[in-house]
Amino acid sequence: MRANNLRTIKKIVTGQNAVDGAGVRLVREIGYNDTKEFDPFLLLDAFDSTDPSDYIKGFPWHPHRGIETVTYLIEGNIEHGDSMGNKDSILSGDCQWMTAGSGIIHQEMPKPSELMLGAQLWINLPAKDKMVPPKYRPILKKDIPVIEENGNNIRILCGRYNGNAGAIEGDYVKALYLDVEIKEGSEWILETVPEHTLFIYILRGEAEFGDRSDNIVPEKHVVLFSEGEHFKVRTKDMNIRFLLMSGKPLNEPVAWGGPIVMNTKEELNQAFEELHNNTFIKN
Repeated sequence: MRANNLRTIKKIVTGQNAVDGAGVRLVREIGYNDTKEFDPFLLLDAFDSTDPSDYIKGFPWHPHRGIETVTYLIEGNIEHGDSMGNKDSILSGDCQWMTAGSGIIHQEMPKPSELMLGAQLWINLPAKDKMVPPKYRPILKKDIPVIEENGNNIRILCGRYNGNAGAIEGDYVKALYLDVEIKEGSEWILETVPEHTLFIYILRGEAEFGDRSDNIVPEKHVVLFSEGEHFKVRTKDMNIRFLLMSGKPLNEPVAWGGPIVMNTKEELNQAFEELHNNTFIKN
C-alpha cells in the first residue's frame, strides 16, 4: 500500500458545548458552519454524561424536513414518539434511523441512566428526495452485526464492511457508519472510496492516523480526513473506540433553518409557513 493512497488528517475539530431541546447539555461536534467540508453529513451531536440533569428535559415535540437523523445509543434509554404514531425506546446498543423527508414531528425524551453515551448524526437528503414520505426504522442491538478481527470489534450500523452487510443500507445516501473498537498495540486499515467524505468521532482512547507517527489524537475530537483509498489507525498503549462515517458528497446548495434543511430559502420559507398553517405533515 503506497503512502499517497492513505487518507491523511485534514482537520481536527474540538466540539462546542451547547444546550438544545428543552435544556439538554451536549457537545456539537459538527454543525451549521461545516456543511461544505462534511457533505453529505450536516450535524453530529455527542452526549456523554453520568448526570441526568444534563439531559432529562429532553427534546419535546419538534419538526424535521429534508434530512435523516440517526441516533446511536451506546448506553442509556431514550423514549421516542412521532406524528406517524410510532412509540419506541432506544436502549443501550440500539440505533434509530429516521427519514424526515417531507415532514415529521417527533420527540426524544431521555430517561435517567447511570451513563448516557451516544451521538445523533444528521444526513442530508438529495434535492430530488427532500420530500419523500417520512420513515421510521428502529435498529435493535441484536440486529447490528459485530465483526471480530484479532481482538478488534467493528459494528456495522449502515453500509458494508469486508463483504458483511450492516443493519441497514441507506435508501438515499449510501453511507458507511461503523462503531470501531481497536485494542492497544494494533493497526487497522479500511479500504475506502477515494472521493467520499470520511470522518471519525473518538469516543474513548487515542491513536495515530494515516502515515503520521507524531500526531496522536485524543478522545472527544472529530477528525476529518483527506481523500484516499485507505484509512489507517494505529494504537500504542491505549485502546480506542470511535464512530466512523463516510459518504458521497451531494454538492448541492444547503438552506438550513433550525430543524429543517432544504436547498433554497424559498423552500425553507414554505416549510415554516406550512408549520404555521398546520399543513406541514403530508398524508
